[in-house]
Amino acid sequence: MKELTYNHRKLPPGREMQISIRCTSLGLRRYAADASFFGGYMRVENPFKKLNTFEWILWGVSMLTIIVSAFLGRENSILETLTSLLGVTALIFVAKGLIIGQMMTVLFSILYGIVSMTFHYYGEMITYLFMSAPIALVATIEWIRHPYKNTDVVEVSRVTKKQVAIMCVLGVLVTAIFYFILKALCTPNLMFSTISITTSFMAAYLTFLRSPYYGIGYGLNDIVLIVLWTLATISDISYLPMVMCFVMFLCNDLYGFYNWRKLSKAQKNNK
Repeated sequence: MKELTYNHRKLPPGREMQISIRCTSLGLRRYAADASFFGGYMRVENPFKKLNTFEWILWGVSMLTIIVSAFLGRENSILETLTSLLGVTALIFVAKGLIIGQMMTVLFSILYGIVSMTFHYYGEMITYLFMSAPIALVATIEWIRHPYKNTDVVEVSRVTKKQVAIMCVLGVLVTAIFYFILKALCTPNLMFSTISITTSFMAAYLTFLRSPYYGIGYGLNDIVLIVLWTLATISDISYLPMVMCFVMFLCNDLYGFYNWRKLSKAQKNNK
């Protein structure tokens, strides 16, 4: 077994990074990386190797459902399809508590905001580009700073009453502000678009807090988005891939809540 170590340029204290790559003598390659940045230290390995049988099935069914539904949509739905595929892949890794899943969520938020803009769903566009994406980025940094025992799995945390109170107050403020913005933009289905902002904010906030209840928050948001895209599909069948996308997102988010509860108990017992 060979080990190649690459040391990157010197960074400020607490942000150095070192990457180690191990190759087996049989020509079958796997990778492992040791990384230290943003004040946290974690070990990174191939995330697909961490999926169990059920998770492989869930991911495979999600991917297949989105691909098949894409053929029922319009011809130029490549961006929507790729965005959906990226989204379900990110979700299965997030459900495992893997930090790379949160990194992928940042990219998904940006792409989904662009897709929403092409469909004139300005509420979704504003929510994901100017709220979900920035919060996902901050959450990624928070996850990196709090790995579980220096692994690539995040340390699950409990939400305090104070944090819940702050979330509720900020949720009301964000909803009120975005309601008037969406109304000024003559956003279709204003009520559901506004509710989507509320659920998105709370889900993203819970993700930042590393709480298992992020899955419930995003699950509620998925239901709202299923309604939004179904309304669009009634008038244009080409939007069907987005409906199927969020149906699979809902399944993944509910599994995420279930798995994070298991992670929380396991981490608590191993302390």
